[in-house]
Amino acid sequence: MVDTAEFLCSLFCLLTRLLQVLRKYLSMVLHSNSSTSAVSSSPSLSSSWKRVAELPVVAANKRPKESSSDRRRVHPVLAEEVEVTGSDASVSVSVERVDEENKKEAEVKCCEEKLAVVAKERRRPARIVIPKPVEDAGFGVVEKEKEGEEEVMEVDGGDYCLASRRGSRHMMEDAYGIMANINGDSKQAFFGVFDGHGGRAAVDFVSEKLGKNILSALDELSKTNQENQTQLAIKAGYLTTDRDFLAQGVSSGACAATVLVKEGELHAANVGDCRVVMSRNGVAEALTEDHRAAREDERERIENSGGLMTCRNGVWRVHGSLAVSRAIGDLSMKQWIISEPDTKRIHLTPDCEFLILASDGLWDKVTNQEAVDVISKQSNCTKSCKELIEMSCRRGNRDDITVMVIHLEKFMHCSSG
Repeated sequence: MVDTAEFLCSLFCLLTRLLQVLRKYLSMVLHSNSSTSAVSSSPSLSSSWKRVAELPVVAANKRPKESSSDRRRVHPVLAEEVEVTGSDASVSVSVERVDEENKKEAEVKCCEEKLAVVAKERRRPARIVIPKPVEDAGFGVVEKEKEGEEEVMEVDGGDYCLASRRGSRHMMEDAYGIMANINGDSKQAFFGVFDGHGGRAAVDFVSEKLGKNILSALDELSKTNQENQTQLAIKAGYLTTDRDFLAQGVSSGACAATVLVKEGELHAANVGDCRVVMSRNGVAEALTEDHRAAREDERERIENSGGLMTCRNGVWRVHGSLAVSRAIGDLSMKQWIISEPDTKRIHLTPDCEFLILASDGLWDKVTNQEAVDVISKQSNCTKSCKELIEMSCRRGNRDDITVMVIHLEKFMHCSSG
């Protein structure tokens, strides 16, 4: 496009110049022929003559000699009025026509200059606009402007503390739940850490309802003579929460790890890959086992119920989607992703120091013993949680992380009552 414009501009200028030369040459030829005819013509011609000209009249010494009497003649081509007077042959050209001619030449020159400028501007490459690097605008992307939004959230409750940080997702999908002083007893409490997937709907529902549903089921079972009432209540609470959420028709899901401390005993439960770890005299002891599709027993259960297991990039997934085999929610896969938790009961003893509840954002990068060591060395509970988060991030974690620490010394006194 630029080359075509330059070519047309050059061709226009060339034709303009050629037209001017032709006009000048034609004027000179016609003027010469007219002058010769005027000399040989009859004296009956008009005493004055006119000629049309767009160029200045040729010099007086080149004009043919006229009679001594003043005459005015009309040139057949030139439009300028010229007076020839006596032997001096003085020529008067209309100033107005000369100004017009100069004006036209100036316009032509101005046009040429504008076309040259336009052609030059078109040859100039377009300015490249480099956008600010976005390390996200969506999953797997973190914008620098959002760094402030990723600051660690802290909670310090005295006997417990937690820290939480959003990963590279566009929204935080971790949550937690705490119910202290159950039935007015400071030695009874419920704690939970939850990791959602497919949006926040499930994790928000679970964090609000699961603890209440467990306590409600516990109240109902306390009226019966059944054994292991607490563990049965925990399972009933999980199943009820799952059923109530599925009734909403929402497809998201949530993993959970919970602890109920009651009457000097600790009841741990989980679905999915949130985990509960206890420090016993400085040694890490896992109280839950992750429900992952890679587990042989979980894979067999899913396949026996008609589910499809696939392994992609070394990770087993249910129907090529979820890497966890149990969760609350997940309506479209409920036939295989069950919500029944595994539970474990521990009698609290003096060697039971503290618990660590955390989402898989921690456990994927930090071992159970490493986590216990960090908590043991740090006197400040909140700082120890933040240190674990930083450790996981340094090792490449990009998932949401929530870490909760519960000191057990307060709850052990129940065993003596």
